Amino acid sequence: MKKWNLVIDVAACTNCNNCAVATQDEFAGNSFPGYSGPGAPDVRTLDVDRHVRGEGAMVDVHYVPRMCNHCDDAPCMKVGGDAISKRDDGIVIIDPEKGKGRHDLVDACPYGAIKWNDAEQLPQNWIFDAHLIDQGWTEPRAAHVCPTRALRALKLEDAEMSALAQAEGLAVLKPELNTGPRVYYRNLGPALSQFIGGNVTADGGNVEGADVRLLRDGKEIAATETDAFGDFRFDQVANGSAGYSLHAKRDGQGAGQVDIEGAVETSRVVTVVLN
Repeated sequence: MKKWNLVIDVAACTNCNNCAVATQDEFAGNSFPGYSGPGAPDVRTLDVDRHVRGEGAMVDVHYVPRMCNHCDDAPCMKVGGDAISKRDDGIVIIDPEKGKGRHDLVDACPYGAIKWNDAEQLPQNWIFDAHLIDQGWTEPRAAHVCPTRALRALKLEDAEMSALAQAEGLAVLKPELNTGPRVYYRNLGPALSQFIGGNVTADGGNVEGADVRLLRDGKEIAATETDAFGDFRFDQVANGSAGYSLHAKRDGQGAGQVDIEGAVETSRVVTVVLN
């Protein structure tokens, strides 16, 4: 049976927030019996997280739309009883009547995707616009309004989706939870990791074409060359990892080393001076 999935390209997201605004517009103050109770202006079941890395002249930013993952092994369903159901097409629905007063469902989601509507005393999730899908829509409004097509809704057999995820290098949030999310991400890595980068100089000037090596616990793990501005970068450095050092050299201009102190909780930008 074909089921709904959402593929989000983080590299294509510009933080325009069209997806979040369209979703709020669809649900705020509107009740869809059997699908969702009235939304509230202060409740965003779809939002965009902003991840900034680096400092000074070496900074990048990545935007990650987040919403209900419509997990196949949804933790919320294990505590929700008949208040939460999963449709045959993969969409998870919190019953707007049976869910009344169930604030415990908010904490049941490890992704923080269930929001509490205080006015309605109701936990709410992004329902993949199931009410529109059942009317014949081929995608939820969030995908429909995305100007860069960063959001793409796909209705596929599980085997087809698995093959696509592998072929396109798609990832899910918190894969260690094994919840079987149906929301996939392309180019997610930079938003969830750090980088170690910087500049190589000699005699006060930038050094182009310097050989730069990244070592961890004394073992080389990556290598690159500086660009025309003497800059270099090593991406996909795991949050909280430690034991790094940088070694740079260029024939005729010497060599230099910088040890990265402590755990890499934020991206590091350093200057390596060749002696």
